Amino acid sequence: MGRLVVVGSLNVDSVIAVQRHPAPGETVLGGDAQTFWGGKGANQAVAAARAARASRSSAAGSAAGVVFVGRVGADAPGRAYRERLAELGVDVAPLVETPGVPTGSAVIAVSAAGENTIIVSSGANARLGVDDLGALEQLTPDDVVVITLEVPLDVVTRASELAERAGARFVLNLSPVVDLPAEVVRRAEPVVVNEHEAVELAARYDGLTSVLVTRGSDGSEWNGVFVPSASGIDVVDTTGAGDAYCGTLAYALARGDGAEAAMRAATAAAADVVGRAGAQ
Repeated sequence: MGRLVVVGSLNVDSVIAVQRHPAPGETVLGGDAQTFWGGKGANQAVAAARAARASRSSAAGSAAGVVFVGRVGADAPGRAYRERLAELGVDVAPLVETPGVPTGSAVIAVSAAGENTIIVSSGANARLGVDDLGALEQLTPDDVVVITLEVPLDVVTRASELAERAGARFVLNLSPVVDLPAEVVRRAEPVVVNEHEAVELAARYDGLTSVLVTRGSDGSEWNGVFVPSASGIDVVDTTGAGDAYCGTLAYALARGDGAEAAMRAATAAAADVVGRAGAQ
């Protein structure tokens, strides 16, 4: 059993409920704005921390550690976020405070059908650099690194290199699909994409041997292993569902689970998130 090291973003989300999403140039009226914790990286870390807590409560009583690498502003939201992650059991020692730059934020509109549109202001997340990856210098072959595309691309590349050097598993949530060096994408075990991103992934990269595709209500598939979605879920808000899936999947792999068990745990975590408001 190793550790899960999450490299990624933290945002404070402002969520507004709307009957439907506006067309370009259109204004629609929404409900009261609500503030939630978000950011793809932090969402994944929180999902992993919840999985770790469940592991400690099980008969086995053991759990992998969860470490977060990222940046926040030297502001009240950044300090509050650090405290929140620490209270949930995440190791935040590598979380860097960035003077003069705000903590990342996002504005999210959620329709009556539970679908969302998101505008992200990266803030401190965009200042994450390769020099902030010291925690990855101590990786072991039992560890797992998971990263998303809300941080600079040179950080993604370097994280993949450090994981490969240590023999650790590298999980890449390629959302959105961007132009990375092909060797970076090929290091991933797996590359995690949704069904729309999978089409673009196939068009940009060839020779990939480990791709996990999430298909919402149609389940997920990873190299011939298929796991159906959870049934009987009343969808409230899809924000963060993919992050919960990916974070829980990566945690389960660090715990030593096989592909199907990890996917089933991830599916259950995603179902839990869509049944309530907010990404976490």
